[in-house]
Amino acid sequence: MTKFVAMYLAPRSALEQMAKATPEQMKAGMDAWMNWAKRNETALVDLGAPLGKTKRVTAQGVGDSRNDVTGYSIVDADSLEAAAKLFEGHPHLHLTGAVVEVLECRPIPGT
Repeated sequence: MTKFVAMYLAPRSALEQMAKATPEQMKAGMDAWMNWAKRNETALVDLGAPLGKTKRVTAQGVGDSRNDVTGYSIVDADSLEAAAKLFEGHPHLHLTGAVVEVLECRPIPGT
């Protein structure tokens, strides 16, 4: 099995929409996430978490940055295609403009 990182991305407008959700809508969203996690529990290495503010570090120093990354999960799968299929119909995709990007975690040679 290979590990894959799923990065959840959503435009700021989707996050603003989420911030206006009622408690009932928030609970329904969290229930959908937990149902997805339960269906995929054998593949989940780390359910992950929401991510906060960003800083960008360059050779010139540290500065403020902004991107659409909102969270992550880590899964085990036999291939990139199999890992990506785990996220088909994921509740995150119900946000307008939201996507999930799945990246393979490659081992460092010699470790």
